[in-house]
Amino acid sequence: MTGSDDPVLTVTNLSKSFGGTEALKNVDFEVRAGEIHALVGQNGSGKSTLIKILAGYHAPDNGATATVDGHELELGHAAAAAHSGLRFVHQDLGLVPALGALDNLALGRGYTKRRGGTINWSHEAEQGRRALAQLGYNINLRVPVNRLKASERTGIAIARALESGGDAKVLLLDEPTASLPAAEADRLFAVVRSVAERGVGVVYVSHRFPEVLTLSDRVTVLRDGVRVATERTADLDETRLVELTVGRSIERSSHDSNETVAPSAAPLLVVENLRGEVVTDLSLEVRPGEVLGIAGVTGSGREEVAGMLFGAIPRGGTITLDGAVLPSLRPMESLRRGMAFVPSDRLSKAAFLDMALRANLTISNLGPVYGPLGVRKGVERRQARHWLDKLDVIPKAPEARLMSLSGGNQQKVVLARVLRLDPRVLVLDEPTQGVDVGAKAAIHEIVRDAAREGTAVVVASTESEELVEICDRIIVLVGGAQFAEHPVSALSADQLTELTMRKPGGGDDEAVRHVLGL
Repeated sequence: MTGSDDPVLTVTNLSKSFGGTEALKNVDFEVRAGEIHALVGQNGSGKSTLIKILAGYHAPDNGATATVDGHELELGHAAAAAHSGLRFVHQDLGLVPALGALDNLALGRGYTKRRGGTINWSHEAEQGRRALAQLGYNINLRVPVNRLKASERTGIAIARALESGGDAKVLLLDEPTASLPAAEADRLFAVVRSVAERGVGVVYVSHRFPEVLTLSDRVTVLRDGVRVATERTADLDETRLVELTVGRSIERSSHDSNETVAPSAAPLLVVENLRGEVVTDLSLEVRPGEVLGIAGVTGSGREEVAGMLFGAIPRGGTITLDGAVLPSLRPMESLRRGMAFVPSDRLSKAAFLDMALRANLTISNLGPVYGPLGVRKGVERRQARHWLDKLDVIPKAPEARLMSLSGGNQQKVVLARVLRLDPRVLVLDEPTQGVDVGAKAAIHEIVRDAAREGTAVVVASTESEELVEICDRIIVLVGGAQFAEHPVSALSADQLTELTMRKPGGGDDEAVRHVLGL
């Protein structure tokens, strides 16, 4: 353990109700100086509510108390939280994309000015370089942050939080690696450890259990608003952590690599010489009932494959569905021919957050629910209930707004929308990004069920465990080119991760055999 035994943050008897719903129930929570304390739980477990109360966004119910470094903290007040030394980095980093690190850092504390009111740019640059250097970064302060690596942007957000408004006592990080590839996540882990070594208590919120077990000193588990455990990480393994989180063991879906694919089935989707901004040459075939995985770190081209297949972004090469060529940049034509697509960015590209679940489910094809006077809401509700039941969406309430659902249940609604179209080809980009372990297992089973019903599925993902869990075959992209292709039976998650980390241009048979231990 990196920290001391002295608590720097103590929360006692914390409860919060929204109407008749108890989001938190008598939660006690303690963070020690210099420790990395992971906070885990399914979506809806109360993690976000706890963080928002500490940040002053919500006020707690009566009876809660908190101290920071021995001084009482007035919960529910943002200014009090900042004054006490609590610092927050949310999943949305709050950076201005067009500005450089220098300006983004100053947004947290304000600019230093000379006499006369002009900005002291040399002092600002020195202060910015020092703040980033303390975290191990050497970043050009003038380069717009949207041109930096994701881990560098997160580092800027952390540096801004630490130097805003006096000494930081506790740094709270909400899903900091949700969109980071493995190499950049490792870089961020070093930053988090360096923060803890300075004596700052770190609260680390994550759905990724392997990194929780690697990085943290202790873990607190919330379930249904209740703290069910606080354990030393050294006393846990992933199986036990999953059981604590969901309240039961999770049965992993198991499948043989050809359980749904007829060996003689003709390919339904054929891709030849696919090219994009990063991808230089990719060819693949997918048969009915098969799940094909596309693996690769960010920058490998993996992130553009799904969009190119659907026609959402420019591409070169040829794509045929059941023998018919699909035109580029014509997603509606892809949809008409039987291809459906779920993008990685659910919130901005697939979710209508302020609309009812029934409308979110039927908007992709209103024909079955449309009548002479417009949408027949009774029919729409019946169809919505069918899909909410089929995919076990919580709540099963057609009139509920999508924004009221957890991330995992939102993703189930988006999947239900495309499955309602009965697609012949289903293309999924990061299908479980930002969802909890219970929802992830459910979504994996939904994908396998679609394959069992004869759908050809393509899954692009940065998560090796996910691809090995649900796919039949996996293609690895490195530097925009196809590096390897293997059946899942020949790969472990660790081997797949190592393949994705190979250097561009180094993809020969000998390297692959070395990784696979052949």
